[in-house]
Amino acid sequence: MESEENLSKEKQNSKQNISVDNSSSIKNTSQKPLEKQTKSQSVISPENNQKASNAQTQPFIDIALKDLQLSRQQLEKELEELSQKKVQIETELKSSFTGQSDAIARKVKGFQEYLTGALQDLAHSAEQLELVVPPVIVKPSPLDENKKIEPPKEQEVISAVSDTFKPDETLIRSCFSQFLEQPDFYAEPWKLRRSLESIDIEMLEDWFFSMGGRGAQPSRGSRSKNALVTAGIIAILGELYGEQFQTLVLASQPERLGEWRRCLQDSLGLSREDFGPNSGIVLFERSDGLIERADRLEERGELPLIIIDAAEINVEIPILQFPIWLAFAGSPNEIYEDDGLI
Repeated sequence: MESEENLSKEKQNSKQNISVDNSSSIKNTSQKPLEKQTKSQSVISPENNQKASNAQTQPFIDIALKDLQLSRQQLEKELEELSQKKVQIETELKSSFTGQSDAIARKVKGFQEYLTGALQDLAHSAEQLELVVPPVIVKPSPLDENKKIEPPKEQEVISAVSDTFKPDETLIRSCFSQFLEQPDFYAEPWKLRRSLESIDIEMLEDWFFSMGGRGAQPSRGSRSKNALVTAGIIAILGELYGEQFQTLVLASQPERLGEWRRCLQDSLGLSREDFGPNSGIVLFERSDGLIERADRLEERGELPLIIIDAAEINVEIPILQFPIWLAFAGSPNEIYEDDGLI
């Protein structure tokens, strides 16, 4: 009986021990997941905190970036406006007097500095040159030499202006006698087809032989009579020089030149082709063109005959240098009547 009781007690003790071991093992298993959970929570919590903080600060960062972009755009716009104002101010300075004066002053100052530097360099280089003093050569005085007896020089005889046409006096006077005869309306071109009066011949004698073909003569009272006398001079010079001379007529108005052309054309039997730059007679309204043409003729070895209308009050000084010219001096009444003042 006692043994059975002991066996039953041992069974109960063994059961109790098994239950205690199971409970301890369950406790141990329950404690391990708790520890893992706490450890995982301790690891995950800082990352979540960081993400939460980033989510909270992101709107502020976006606002700051937008403000920076706006401020940058405003600065770029202001810079563009300032550059435009700069260009405008520069153009205004260039166009204005003060701006031009400032630019000139700057250029002058720069040129002055350049000159100063160049002069300094020149002075420095001149100081480095070795200058050699030329030797003094003493020559005997011309007074110490024996005077040589020089033969007297033959003085050149300069013919007077009035003697210009003396060698051709016989031919010229024969032309005068022909001019006093009856007119030859069928004479060759460049020959006088009209007759002259004795007073015209006296004027031509004075102009050819006393004045040498250079000077003024009183007007014959009208442009047609002056043109007739001029036609006689052209006919005589044609006998002397042939085609190696050209007549240049100066009258300051087209109407006067037209009258000259008609009278010379009728007196010498000419056509309109004989009046022009490459023909025998050229008409001028201004003296500068006439002077230029006369210079070209002399360069080619030809002779210019200059005729000045009676209405021309002033005669340019360069005209007086040419060898042959005739100026008709009109009376006051003739000049006033020609200008329409009477």
